[in-house]
Formats: sequence, structure tokens, C-alpha cells
Amino acid sequence: MLPKNTRTILERFLVGQGHDAWQVLGAHEDREKGVDGWRFLLWAPNARDVAVIGDFTGWSRLAMHQWSSFWHVFVAKAQPGQRYKFQVTGADGTMADRADPFAAFAELRPHTASVLCRRAEHAWQDDAWLRDRPQKQSRQAPIAIYELHVGSWRRHPDGRQYTWPELTAPLLAHLQSLEFTHVQLMPIYEHPYDPSWGYQVTGYFAPTSRWGTPDELRAFIDALHAAGIGVLLDWVPAHFPKDGHGLGRFDGTPLFEHPDPRRGEHPDWGTWVFDFGRPEVVSFLLASAHYWLESFHIDGFRVDAVASMLYLDYSRDAGAWAPNQYGGNWNLEALELLKRFNYLVHTSHPGAITVAEESTAFPQVTGDLHQGGIGFDFKWNMGWMHDTLRYFATDPLFRAHHHDTICFATSYAFTEAFVLPLSHDEVVHLKGSLWRKMAVGGDEKMAQLRQLYGYQWTHPGKKLLFMGGELAQETEWNADGELPWGLAVDPQRGQLHRWLQTLNHLYRTLPALHVGDCQPDGFQWVEGADASASVLVTQRHGNGQSVVVVLHFTPVRRKDYWLPLPAEGKWRWLLHSDLQSFGGSLAKLPPPLTATTGELARPIAHVDLPPFAVLVLERAS
Repeated sequence: MLPKNTRTILERFLVGQGHDAWQVLGAHEDREKGVDGWRFLLWAPNARDVAVIGDFTGWSRLAMHQWSSFWHVFVAKAQPGQRYKFQVTGADGTMADRADPFAAFAELRPHTASVLCRRAEHAWQDDAWLRDRPQKQSRQAPIAIYELHVGSWRRHPDGRQYTWPELTAPLLAHLQSLEFTHVQLMPIYEHPYDPSWGYQVTGYFAPTSRWGTPDELRAFIDALHAAGIGVLLDWVPAHFPKDGHGLGRFDGTPLFEHPDPRRGEHPDWGTWVFDFGRPEVVSFLLASAHYWLESFHIDGFRVDAVASMLYLDYSRDAGAWAPNQYGGNWNLEALELLKRFNYLVHTSHPGAITVAEESTAFPQVTGDLHQGGIGFDFKWNMGWMHDTLRYFATDPLFRAHHHDTICFATSYAFTEAFVLPLSHDEVVHLKGSLWRKMAVGGDEKMAQLRQLYGYQWTHPGKKLLFMGGELAQETEWNADGELPWGLAVDPQRGQLHRWLQTLNHLYRTLPALHVGDCQPDGFQWVEGADASASVLVTQRHGNGQSVVVVLHFTPVRRKDYWLPLPAEGKWRWLLHSDLQSFGGSLAKLPPPLTATTGELARPIAHVDLPPFAVLVLERAS
């Protein structure tokens, strides 16, 4: 008989309240009749028979006992590090060897067995970080994210991928030198296929064995926390792969996936889609999120492919999708799951944040749950990203005719709480690197890339840059290799590195550039109509501080440009992109500007406006 506390958790699992199910389902060390061992527990309600097989049985069948919808057995001689699977005879009579859906670890691909693993032996040292996390991750805080694919950041000379212990010191030094506040890890869960980049998950509770053990991952996260750097995870609740050892048709029936193929299969990715309305599936997904927060001290999640969850007709032709009960195209069950996910994250782990990759105008993605919103803290601003990259790919000679493209994002900048993403998706699949997207060549290409980052860092919204962007990588991202670190010795790349470091430093230290990222009173136009010169002048506000941002998007040097400013008096430079240290022409900052009204209706300062300029000024006291 199962212990009473285990039965209580399983009963909650069956009704969709099982966010703590990871504490009992799967394989856990236990004691029975005075004997130490491991208890194996599996949800497979429609199976005819289930056995556990593994190193501890010589891979022969050990029958499991059924209780309600679950199968369980206690094994006295099992040991940590041993491999195992569940041999499931399905409702259709077929037999399959399955990985444990709740496994804490797995063997290295191409092998697919689960591995017995003690949970959380790491001694955490991050109490101070967790205490301060609510302030460090609020909408008023500076959040600048470095997006990382662990397997292709660095590799050994023989092509081997770095492990967590090998990655910790060089990555930490790199993040600190650039002054990023956060790292966002592309999916690190167990997955069978490297080219999926981790987005086709088979182990929702298991860090992939490619990069080390769970405790080595915990030590990695602890080290980043000690340095004041937050760790966000890409989480993939939208779909899962069809690999035979995985979740699909787990007990001979559609168990984790929706039984209707119009809802249960994804046409773009060839994957199964979770049955978001099934209580046990809700428990499984919520338990996954809770496990990473609780056991790995993760600081939040970027939720992948939210739009594909919210719309029943996402990537589906007419007649290939089934409407909801009201005849609409919203997936009401997925919507409810996302709300419950956000509620769980925010109530169980103070200061943890959630970020939606949502590419449509679905209402209130970051709206408060109590006011009808979905409850995310932030949403990726895909519109800003598309408009910005399209503008920077436009020949500067014609940018005057596309001035509205670079201005448009401010018209909706505060409809949601946004992150401005220049992510991995923009530098793969023949899209070209960010460096190659810039419209003109030579030194001007580097100057435009510098301006792209300057525009991003001074625009309302939190920041995200995919790895390699700091190197002005010329080729697309290659997940089968490493970043082109040889570029780092190039003086121009060194200047770009210094530029990003300076942007992050100003962003972190100037309240005007981060406090109002998500609120309308943090931004106002000073001049947005000078299309002929391709110049924007804006003002950012926060905590009583105000700064002016000037952006000039052409290669022309404009002598004696009449720069409108919000007030008369002296204005000192906080940032000037034309300094030699950044690749420009000036040895030092110019003298402060003086703005006067004179015969004009507003204060004007006369300035030498450099090509592709990013300027930040503050009124002198």
C-alpha cells in the first residue's frame, strides 16, 4: 500500500491540483519495512500491465502493482546511477519501453533510459539573492538578458560540448564584463535530437545529461546568483516529440496529447500537442514548472510558442481545426493553464518572473490575473523586433520614406510590459546574422550594429540579445559548433564589446533608462517628425531623473544640427557613440550643449550630429 501522504498528492494530481506531484511520481529513495531502496510510481491509467526494467533487475521484468490510475513498486537493491525504464503494455495490447515522465536524470543520447538520481544534494548559498529577487526582477528594475544556447557557446578543440562546471567561470566572466543582469538558457531539459535546440522535450524534470548532472547545474546557477546574475529558463509546454520512448500514446491511448488530431498534433513541428483540458496533464505541466523553481532556484521562465497554445487555428487551414464551445478560435483550456501557471509561479516563489513569446495581439498577455489578464510579467515585443530589423536593413538613402517604421513601436509600447528581443530566431534559417542585416557595408555596417543596440537599450522595454551579437558575428548561428571567438581579437569587435558594456552600465545605473520601461510616464517624444534627417529625439524618465536620447539613422555628418531639447540651459553628455573608444572619431566627450529659445518656440541647441549617432544627455544642475 502506498503511504498516505503519497496517496494524497496523487489524488490532487488526478484533479489538476498536483503541482507537487514531482515529489512522489517517478523514482524516489524510500524505506519500506526497515529496508532502504527506491520507490517507482507511474501514471498509466489505461495500461493493461506495467513493469520496471533496469540495471537492478538485469533488465528483466519486475511487475508493478496498480493503485487507482497509478502503478508502483519498491525495489530494495536499486542504487543511484542505475538505469531504468517502464515496460508498458498498452490498452491496445502493444508493449513499449518508456522513459520515466518524471525522471530526474537520463542517460546520454542516443540512449534513452532514465537514471536513478538523488534529488538536490547541492548546498545552496543564494539566500541573499532570493531575498532581493523581487526588487531585482520587477518591472521597474533594469533587466538585460543574454540568451544562451549552452551547447554552442564554447566547445573543446575536439568538438566536445562544455559541461556546467567547465562553462561556469568563462561564462560568468563574460556576463560580468558585459554587465548583463540575466542569462536566459535555451531549453536544457532532456531531449533526443540536438538540432531541435532542446525545444522537443522528452524529460520535463531532467536536465539534459549532455552538460552534466543536476547538482552540477545547481552549482552553476548558485555561482551566477552569487555574482548577482539571474537565470531564466526556456519552458516548452506547447508540444512534445513523437519519439517512441517519450510521452506519446504512453499507455496505448492519447494520454498526454489531445485525442482529437485537430488539437493534438502540430502541423509545423510534427509533434504532439498537450491536452490542456485534462486535469492530470495540467498537473504534469504545473509540476514541471514548480520543480525547476523549487529544486533549481530558477528565477523565471520564458514560455515558448504561447501563440500556438492560445489559438486553435494556429498554422491550421480552414477545416483542419475545431472551434471552442463558443465557436471561437481561442484555446480556452490552454488559456486557463497559462493563467494557473502564472499564479503558481508568482505565489509559490516570490520575485520569479514569466515571459511570454507571443507573436500576436492577444489581449492582456501581461495583464493582471484579477483583472482578466493572463498574468505574465513580460511579453516579447515581436512587432518592435520585425520593424526595427526591417528599418535597419533599409538603405539609409531611403529611410526618410520609412520614418514611421522606426517610430511605430512607441504607439503600443505600453499596451503590454515588453521585452525587446534580438533572439536566436533572427539569426538562423537563412535570415543572416545581425551584422549582415545592416544595410550598408564596411565600417558603416559596424556603426549601424552599434546604433541598433543603442536604439534597443534606450527604447522602453527590457532587453534581450542572443549570444554572438556582442561579437558582430558575420555568419549565422551554428548550433553544431561554437561562437567565432577568434573575432574577439579584432579591434572593432573590442569596441563593440565596450559599447555594449557601456550601454548595460548606463541602463543599470540610470533610473531614467529602466524605471519607466513599462509605464507611459517613463517616455515622451521631444522630436519624432524629422523624417528628412532621419532623427529621433526622445526623453526617458524614472525616479525623478530625466535623460534625452538622440538617434540619427544616416551616414551623413550633420553640421550645426538644430537639436530640440525639453528645457533651456546646459546639457551634459552621458553617452556619445562617436567616441574613439567605440569606433568613432572623438578623443573625448564634447563640451556640454547650451539650449536657448531665442526667436524659436522651443529650446534649441546647436550640435555636430555624427553618422549613425546614439547620444544621451542630461540637464546639468
